Amino acid sequence: MALDTWKFYDITHKKHLVCNPTSEAKLVHLVRLLDLPKGAGVVDIACGKGEFLIRLAEEYEVRGLGVDISPYCIENCKKKASDRLSKPNIKFTQMDGAEFRPEQLASLHLAACIGASWVFKDHNDTLKTLKSWVVPGGLVVVGEPFWLHDPLQEYLDASGSQREAFGTHADNVKVGEKHGLQLVYTIVSDKNDWDQYEGLQWLAAYEYARQNPNDPDITELMNRVASNKNIYLKWGRDTMGWAIYIFRRD
Repeated sequence: MALDTWKFYDITHKKHLVCNPTSEAKLVHLVRLLDLPKGAGVVDIACGKGEFLIRLAEEYEVRGLGVDISPYCIENCKKKASDRLSKPNIKFTQMDGAEFRPEQLASLHLAACIGASWVFKDHNDTLKTLKSWVVPGGLVVVGEPFWLHDPLQEYLDASGSQREAFGTHADNVKVGEKHGLQLVYTIVSDKNDWDQYEGLQWLAAYEYARQNPNDPDITELMNRVASNKNIYLKWGRDTMGWAIYIFRRD
């Protein structure tokens, strides 16, 4: 039996604060930049470990929902929220983010999907969908890869990526503008962010393998991690960028 996707993700992201190639300092910067009204309505699709939404609740007392398809992530989110928040203003639910619908369109102050545009097929459909959920003047926050330069075919073959799946940093902005969204800020990841994101996966996997030698998934786990590490070090580190984009709906 193949290694469960979300088990793999849980093991390899055990040491991550957020499940994207960004830093805690940049997360703090993002939260402060948003300057939301107290009690703002927020949804975070593919919320991962819930750190972004929980920090919004700590900073602005938002009313929010975090959605993720991984049962491991949702369990983690609920525990952290219980430990850190005195008011139960945010909830977490396990579901496919593509199936989420707000009670009313154009009703939220912020809609986010950071690093998981695949939920809605691609960057274009993610922005189109999230825009429909926020009030005029509301914010759409996404995280999206971009090509630093034209990728080599051998990198695409090894990683299973498609050249047309991503554009440039400027292309990611133009997609939002096409939908009537105004870019107000970007937070671009650097190689240190990427190295930490990738390296913590290797470290977590190696520690898990040492502590769980009888897990029948160990061989597949370590083979996948070794392959991903090779692809990153040989091509990905110098080819793929990533950024958080803050858009405002006119």
